[in-house]
Amino acid sequence: MNIHEALDWRYAVREFSPEKLDAHTVETLVDAARKSASSYGLQPYKILIIGNKSVRKDLLAYSFGQQKVLDCSHLIVFAAQTDIGDHTVDRYVAQLVKTRGVPADDISSYVKHMKQALAAKSREEKRVWAHQQAYIALGTLLTAAASMRVDSCPMTGFDHQAYDDVLGLAKLGLETTAIVALGYRSARDRTSGLPKVRFDYGDMVISV
Repeated sequence: MNIHEALDWRYAVREFSPEKLDAHTVETLVDAARKSASSYGLQPYKILIIGNKSVRKDLLAYSFGQQKVLDCSHLIVFAAQTDIGDHTVDRYVAQLVKTRGVPADDISSYVKHMKQALAAKSREEKRVWAHQQAYIALGTLLTAAASMRVDSCPMTGFDHQAYDDVLGLAKLGLETTAIVALGYRSARDRTSGLPKVRFDYGDMVISV
C-alpha cells in the first residue's frame, strides 16, 4: 500500500470495534510519533498512552459526548510542556552530545542561537510554539497509523483543563494539546466507506 492509498483509506472513525491493538502495535505507532520533526529538534511535549478504562471513563465526562474516548483500544494524549526556556535547549544538547559524540563546545554558537530564539518569545508565544510542535507529532502518528491499517480519530473538542486535572498534568509541567483515539473501525460505522471529501489539488496548491 503506497502513501496515497493509506491516506485515502484513513478517515476519522466514528465508532470503534471491541478489538484491541496489541502492545507492539501501540508502541510502534507512538515510537513513530517520537521520531517526528520538531522545531530545532527540541520536542517540547510528551505523549501519554491511556489504556486504563477507569481513567478513560473519568475523561469521557469531559469529552463532549465522544464515546470513542472510552470505546477505542487506546487513547493517546499529546501534552505540551508549559515551562520553556534555556533548560529546554540544554536537555536537547545533552541528548545531541550523547547521540552524535559531538563536544558541546563545538556547537556553542548554535546553542546560543536556540536559547536567544526562545528568549525572544513571550510566555504565550512559547506556549503556542510548544503546542504547534505537538501537533506536528500528531500528524506523524496519524500517517503512521494509516500506513499500518490502524484506525484513528484525532480530537481537540474536549475540556482541556479537565483533562489536565484528571491526568495530573500540571505537576508534570504539561497541558493537553490534542487526543487521538486508536483501534479498529466497527462494521457498524457507516462513514467508513464514504468517499473522502477533500478540495482538489488545484484548489489547495499554489505554485510560486
